[in-house]
Amino acid sequence: MYFETKLGALYNGDCLEVLKGLPDNCVTSIVTDPPYGISFMGKKWDYQIPNVEIWKECLRVLKPGGHALVACGTRTQHRMAVNLEDAGFELRDIIGWVYGSGFPKSLNIGKAIDKLQGNEREIVGKTVKCPPGLNKGLTIGKGWAGEFPDTKGNSKWEGYGTALKPSMELWTLCRKPLSEKTIAANVLKWGTGGLNIDGCRVVINPEVDDKRLGGKGSWSSDKMAKNVYEGGYVGERVGSSEQGRFPANLIHDGSKQVMQLFPDTRNRGHFPKNSGGIGTDSGIYGKGVGKDQEEIWMDNGSAARFFYCAKASRSERGKGNNHPTVKPLKLIEYLCKLITPPSGVCLDPFLGSGTTAIACEKLGYNWIGIEINEEYCNISKHRIENVSKKKDALDAFFE
Repeated sequence: MYFETKLGALYNGDCLEVLKGLPDNCVTSIVTDPPYGISFMGKKWDYQIPNVEIWKECLRVLKPGGHALVACGTRTQHRMAVNLEDAGFELRDIIGWVYGSGFPKSLNIGKAIDKLQGNEREIVGKTVKCPPGLNKGLTIGKGWAGEFPDTKGNSKWEGYGTALKPSMELWTLCRKPLSEKTIAANVLKWGTGGLNIDGCRVVINPEVDDKRLGGKGSWSSDKMAKNVYEGGYVGERVGSSEQGRFPANLIHDGSKQVMQLFPDTRNRGHFPKNSGGIGTDSGIYGKGVGKDQEEIWMDNGSAARFFYCAKASRSERGKGNNHPTVKPLKLIEYLCKLITPPSGVCLDPFLGSGTTAIACEKLGYNWIGIEINEEYCNISKHRIENVSKKKDALDAFFE
């Protein structure tokens, strides 16, 4: 063992070997961001995706009915899913994580052809390039930072490239087969098999959402509640739902680039004229606008409000964390909460800089993390210690 807290343990080593030392059915969920097999930034650890043998060990230590969420890029997602399935996991869904911070890596074909043919290109401007998170004024001339000319050629291939801007990663949602005949029986025996739907609902915004949502307003359910004695429908008053929206298989980061992709949407209803849409007996399922009715728009705004938003804080990465693929903590917290039952144990066999462990520490889940790179283990240890100390201090304050 490399490091432990009250809730979890971090192992520095090959995940396959560490997993072989864990007992059967000892964890209740797996949330992990493994190598994608795309040689990201030339890193050796990203030369290939985890093989079937590793996922078989993950399956063995996971309780029957336990879920796993495994991240991957769009280019190798199919290979990741196939390996998980070949190991014995049941594929249940894919959660798309949409973000605006992706950096395009596309070859300018027109420029490459001009270089090959020795053609001159017109200088039309300049671009200051700088590594993310660093001050542009301090990094000019260091490495790939600096001012670079923007040029334009006359080749018919000008404007052609080789890749799109990365803006989405995919999380495979899979499950270890049940040991019991029903979900209910499996949950009672192992405490696994379900998703935390209510705990992961999308919060309703009363400023833009339907007046009947979020605890404000009411309406008649004349199309909803049948009166068996009178043979018709009664217009019973129904209060607004205080539950959030049902969690979807899409999550976004709330960035300007992503928000622009969502259309503005509006919901409408039919109500007696001058009613304002509240306190009417028209019901929520109308047959159209009648002569004494009017059409009222109940809510409007970006369709992004229907999906969970996992924004990353500016200070989240933290001093000394140079891991190149850090995921937003809010995203990992949400995913851990979705598939980890109360008092559960969450496993991350590719812990990296420790975000899954930090999420579990904040949520109060037990966790097991495995990371082969000692440098990243040191980063994880530092980040986890900071969260653990803050949590201990907060618990002591309320004792």
